[in-house]
Amino acid sequence: MAEEDNETEGKKKSPILKILLLVIGVIILLAGTVFGTLFATGFFDEKPAISAEEALEGAEGAALEGRPAAAGGGGDGASSGSPPAVDRVTRQSPELTRFEFRYHEVDREFLVNLTNSRRVMQVQLALMTRYDERVFDNFMKHEFAIRSVTLDVMRQVTEADTTAPDFRVKLAENIREAMNAKLEEFEDFGGIEEIYFTTFVIQ
Repeated sequence: MAEEDNETEGKKKSPILKILLLVIGVIILLAGTVFGTLFATGFFDEKPAISAEEALEGAEGAALEGRPAAAGGGGDGASSGSPPAVDRVTRQSPELTRFEFRYHEVDREFLVNLTNSRRVMQVQLALMTRYDERVFDNFMKHEFAIRSVTLDVMRQVTEADTTAPDFRVKLAENIREAMNAKLEEFEDFGGIEEIYFTTFVIQ
């Protein structure tokens, strides 16, 4: 009777032992596969230590040269062919930041006689810039000097000039150049990018 009980217990334990051995075998197989894959891809290879400063320097240098940053960081640049960090030139941003388009209409009209003619030209001007309000502040600060050079440009127009198809475009360009030159003389910066005629009469 006791022998039969022992045989029954042995038979019950046998399937559990087989399942347990099978699970352990699968785990060992999976672990071996993962380890082998990592070893083959070089995961366990020793990598050179790169400081945060070197990595940042490499990224900044790549951005200045317009190329993607190298995976190995900055280093001395000898292996990648790029110049060392001390030779790189940092590009400075302009002092004045560009914003949205801004407009300013000049309060008083400009009235002049055409050269060697009894006809007169009367215009109202508006200025455009993408810089900040300092451009218009400088214009109003030196308005008398700027009005004078603008009138000088307009006085040089002849009746023959007014018949050219691009007459108004050229006149606007000449006025803009004269205004910016005067502003640069007083403030070291012009900033007027376009001149528009809001009123234009020749009679």
